[in-house]
Amino acid sequence: MNALTKKTVIITGGAQGMGAATARLLTQQGARVVVADVAEEPGKSLVAELGDTASFFPLDVTSESDWQAALLHTLEHHGTVTSLVNNAGINYFSGVLDIEEEKVMRLLSINVLGAMLGVKTIAPAIKQGGSGGAIVNISSLDGLRAVNGLSAYVASKWALRGLTKAQALELGPDIRVNSVHPGGVNTQLGNPTGITGEELNQPYTRVPLRRIGEPNEIAAATAFLISDAASYMTGAELAVDGGWTAGYYHAGLPGGPE
Repeated sequence: MNALTKKTVIITGGAQGMGAATARLLTQQGARVVVADVAEEPGKSLVAELGDTASFFPLDVTSESDWQAALLHTLEHHGTVTSLVNNAGINYFSGVLDIEEEKVMRLLSINVLGAMLGVKTIAPAIKQGGSGGAIVNISSLDGLRAVNGLSAYVASKWALRGLTKAQALELGPDIRVNSVHPGGVNTQLGNPTGITGEELNQPYTRVPLRRIGEPNEIAAATAFLISDAASYMTGAELAVDGGWTAGYYHAGLPGGPE
C-alpha cells in the first residue's frame, strides 16, 4: 500500500512510542519522514531502520530557531514538506492545589507552544507545495473530558483541541488540520512499568473494547488524516480510545462485562 508516496512528513516526538510507530507506518505507505526529537540515540536508530526515505533532526519543539532549522533540514534532504504531525508531549501528575509553576510552564511549552511554533514555521512551506497539505495534532482522550490529578495535562490537551480548530479555519482551504485523541496506549508514557497480558488490560475492562490501545492503532488514524482519503476532513477530532468517550460500563447492568 503506497497511499502516501507524495507525502513528506515531519513527526515531532518521533523517536519513540506513538511517534516511532507513526514513522514506521508512514514510510511503509510510501512517505518520506523526518523523525524530529530531542532523543537523538533512539531517533537515529529508528532512521537507520527505516532507510533512505527517513532522516533525523534533533528538535526542541519549544525553540523557534530549532523549528526553522528543522524546516531547512527537511527541504535539503527531501525537497519539500507536505505534512506535520505534532506528536511531542509530556505529562505531569499533580493535584490542582499542588501544581508547581515551573513544571506547568514546561508542560504547556512542549504540549501547546510547540505545536503553535511548528505550524507557524512549517505551514507556509506546506502551502507552497500546493493542495493536499495536512497537519495532525496529537491531543488525548483527556482533551475531550477530564481526569483528576492531571489538570495541567488536561488543560494542554483541551488547548491543543481548540488550537486545531483555529488552525483549520486560518489555514483552509490549502491545509487541513485535524486532531487525534488517543485513549490508553501501550507506550512508555501509557505503560511505564511495562506490564503485559491480563494485568495490562485489567484497567480497561470498563471500556467497550476492553483493552489498551497499541501505538500502531493510533498511527493508522494519523496516516488516514494525512492521506487524500481524508480530503474533506478539517477541524475534526478523531477519538481512537477503544470507545472510552462513549461511556463506562456499570457493573450489574445489562450489556456490561460479566
